[in-house]
Amino acid sequence: MHIDWKIKQFNELSAEELYQVLRLRSEVFVVEQKCAYLDMDNADQAAIHVMGWIDGRLAAYTRLFAPGVKFDMAAIGRVVTAPFARNKGIGRILMQFSISTLETHWGKIPVKIGAQLYLQRFYESLGFVKSSEMYLEDDIPHIEMIRTPA
Repeated sequence: MHIDWKIKQFNELSAEELYQVLRLRSEVFVVEQKCAYLDMDNADQAAIHVMGWIDGRLAAYTRLFAPGVKFDMAAIGRVVTAPFARNKGIGRILMQFSISTLETHWGKIPVKIGAQLYLQRFYESLGFVKSSEMYLEDDIPHIEMIRTPA
């Protein structure tokens, strides 16, 4: 399976790319997870958008932030894999690609995420370590995790 990666600043996104990003995030975070929240949080404009396309369909997405934007350190957020692309290892590939992209932009620096608690082991397998107690975000258990480069 070939993934076509695109990395863009907000102002570089085409209308179609932005639509597909917002649609995928709504499909998973709002509809599938039954969580009524405002996904468009005015942070997209400050993010680098990482999009993985398979056969012209958005399969995977993250947004990356420089230190000081979302947290005191660099951050990866809105990690999502499309339902059609799940159970194929794409989530791991997405995170590895996102970490590499972040390091290309800002160097090998610590990265913080706000992870859904049920994904703790997945993120630990990528080098992230729990750094907070569990908290509720939009009624979903989360923890903060930090990855420090080797």
